Amino acid sequence: MSGGLVTAAYIVAAVLFIFSLAGLSKHETSKMGNTFGVLGMAIALIATIFGPYSSNVGWIIMAMIIGGAIGIYLARKVEMTEMPELVAILHSFVGLAAVLVGFNSYIVGPHMEGVPAHELQVVLNIHNVEVFLGIFIGAVTFTGSVVAFGKLRGIISSKPMMLPHRHKLNLAAVLVSFVLMVLFVNSDSTGFQVFALLIMTLIALAFGWHLVASIGGADMPVVVSMLNSYSGWAAAAAGFMLSNDLLIVTGALVGSSGAILSYIMCKAMNRSFISVIAGGFGTDGSSTGEDEEVGEHRETTAEEVAELLKNSSSVIITPGYGMAVAQAQYPVADITAKLRERGIKVRFGIHPVAGRLPGHMNVLLAEAKVPYDIVLEMDEINEDFPDTDTVLVIGANDTVNPAAMEDPRSPIAGMPVLEVWKAQNVIVFKRSMNTGYAGVQNPLFFKENTQMLFGDAKESVDKILRAL
Repeated sequence: MSGGLVTAAYIVAAVLFIFSLAGLSKHETSKMGNTFGVLGMAIALIATIFGPYSSNVGWIIMAMIIGGAIGIYLARKVEMTEMPELVAILHSFVGLAAVLVGFNSYIVGPHMEGVPAHELQVVLNIHNVEVFLGIFIGAVTFTGSVVAFGKLRGIISSKPMMLPHRHKLNLAAVLVSFVLMVLFVNSDSTGFQVFALLIMTLIALAFGWHLVASIGGADMPVVVSMLNSYSGWAAAAAGFMLSNDLLIVTGALVGSSGAILSYIMCKAMNRSFISVIAGGFGTDGSSTGEDEEVGEHRETTAEEVAELLKNSSSVIITPGYGMAVAQAQYPVADITAKLRERGIKVRFGIHPVAGRLPGHMNVLLAEAKVPYDIVLEMDEINEDFPDTDTVLVIGANDTVNPAAMEDPRSPIAGMPVLEVWKAQNVIVFKRSMNTGYAGVQNPLFFKENTQMLFGDAKESVDKILRAL
């Protein structure tokens, strides 16, 4: 395959990637968006493998077959509730790849053929900057994603790591790395350059670990989005090192779209975007994180909830990660259909960080065939709670916690939440009175208009469905 044909294929692939992002922005076109993305990646891979700059094609195809088999196995095995940690660990692979490409690119050196003698040093300096930044971004992405995976899987505590002067440590890591980059680029000693690269890599690995470890569990959906952006920039850096235009474009698309999503989520959560990048946002040393009960709760039964729903004219359902774990979206969809047949107005209120991945709840509800037009975002539905008869809180906790608005010392203070407590009746589906992922107690459970329905969410919803 000629170089011109490869370039044309790259342009087609890049356009398909843009169409993919556009399709993924809406539920109705998300499947088509996925199709565009897969098609674009297939074209890119074929053009790269059979292009004029590839060698050892047999080994490449063998690696692709092994990697593809692993990917298919994971895709078929992983539950929807495990998607957030799968995404996080996949981001770590991108970061690790950028680190390995960086070291390999440094060893091989830049492509100097046809470069005028007076420009050789400039080309070498640019190449060294690309190598240094690529390794730094990749190392930060790698360890940061590993920590995010650990927090989401429960291997690492969801509570933020509170080292003394943690923000100063982050700043020091960046400044030292910058100094090392200047020395690395201007040094003629191979031994010193290798030393600088290794020291920087260790600093970046520690920096990435601390950056994400300092962030509390309630903010992990934003962290996953942020790491998605980092992985994109790591891929773009690898593209510069490999002189691969498509990898640069693709990385830039992923990096910029991830950054935009992070900004949107930060705005929705009343967080500073700069503090997200700096790490450790969403909590400070004065945060209490108290988890003791603050009153007495009232219990109810599935039959009583069914009767309450029958006598309601408007119902809002606010799902959370607990619904995903219990796989309760299907009976919830059936209840929705039953109530709508009775002429009851039913809608869903989705918090921007419901679940542990942006759009997690939307995907689950779409999977259960819940109509798109009754699934509303927090800003669209929050004003309607005072006029709502009954709210069903299914597996949500931190996203409906009034402490975010009432307790300035709370780890989730300032985060906009679904104001479900303003409804006439609130039914909370939970397994127990344990705190949510942020580790803070929810005063909603003890309000006069709230009743608790304990047990597995799917079993509870099935009982209500039978009673209806």
